[in-house]
Amino acid sequence: MESNRLEVLTDFDECPCTGGTLDKLVQPAILAALTQGPSHGYRLVERVGEMSLLGGQKPNASGVYRVLKQMEARGLVASSWIFSESGPAKRSYQLTSTGEDCLKRWIETLTRYRDGISSLLKAARKAVDANH
Repeated sequence: MESNRLEVLTDFDECPCTGGTLDKLVQPAILAALTQGPSHGYRLVERVGEMSLLGGQKPNASGVYRVLKQMEARGLVASSWIFSESGPAKRSYQLTSTGEDCLKRWIETLTRYRDGISSLLKAARKAVDANH
């Protein structure tokens, strides 16, 4: 007979409540960072990290590059190689007009999310306060 035991959460580092599942916000963060002008991938990782959307942590660099590749395939960004005599070639990314349109939609979506999250926080705080 199979047991239907519940696993008790004891390690909050693995819980979505830490915000670790906010990686979907990397795309609008990259788009916003590229409004400052073309940039290479490593600098984009730094810019996204400066936005504090991941609790002050830098995003996973390989994840940013993976998102950049997907965004380029969708026409949101364009890339070109920059060659230098003093170092290795770097791929530079720039925002396309389609990417700008996408960012405008993200602004609308994130505004709705923010409003919904504010409402959820108010309800959660009220519930916690009522139980204590």
